[in-house]
Amino acid sequence: MCFRDTKEDFIQYHKERSIIMSALLCIELQIYFSKFVWIADGAQLIVVNNCRESIWPGILGSAGQATPKDGGFHLGSGEEVVLDVPEKWSGRIWGRQGCNFDNNGKGSCVTGDCSNQLHCNGKGGVPPATVVEMTLGTSNSPMHFYDVSLVDGFNLPVSMKPVGGGIGCGVASCEVDLNVCCPSALEVKSEGKVVGCKSACLAMQSAKYCCTGNYSNPNTCKPTLFANLFKAICPKAYSYAFDDSTSLNKCRATRYVITFCPPQ
Repeated sequence: MCFRDTKEDFIQYHKERSIIMSALLCIELQIYFSKFVWIADGAQLIVVNNCRESIWPGILGSAGQATPKDGGFHLGSGEEVVLDVPEKWSGRIWGRQGCNFDNNGKGSCVTGDCSNQLHCNGKGGVPPATVVEMTLGTSNSPMHFYDVSLVDGFNLPVSMKPVGGGIGCGVASCEVDLNVCCPSALEVKSEGKVVGCKSACLAMQSAKYCCTGNYSNPNTCKPTLFANLFKAICPKAYSYAFDDSTSLNKCRATRYVITFCPPQ
């Protein structure tokens, strides 16, 4: 800028420049903090597909809870999707594989299917399916609980890992392909290939294996041979209903990465 050799012009220029810089800084701060307004009272879930093929994640919120993405979406190999969920949200996420849907979102999946729909809209997945479960805290009590469960069986390896959060934040996971070593009594096959591994409850359909009836408490429902096998292969996942001590994680982080077929 050229000045007309007057002190007044010089002072006026710097006043205008100061006003402009203050306005720009205010805008930048608003943009920066707006990224964190939503997740400050909830959490951000980054869902990643590290599998070689497409998957179709299904989402089910607990009763009265909103469900992101209408409960289901396509996720190509190598892709990721960011989901924002509010405080107090609880629900589950699982992977569906081998799906085929028409333009209206109707079709079916080889595993994890939810009522033959792309958008599960309040419907759970048909077992066997590896499930990620979580219950979020609040802004006043920001402790979040999460786990990976094999109680409904297994279809895909998956992990849930916090981004930050401090000491004590664990990783929930079943990173090994259980289908490779699934006992024949628990196998689910499609076109001759094992695509899922049933839980003992699903296969045996008895109170002893399902932790129901006379076995509905941790004193009477103990891990079975199959549960012990699942636990040996996936020690960071629920192997049966009362496997809390080594499977349930808690963390104050506001961002979590859920990876299907995580690198081992």
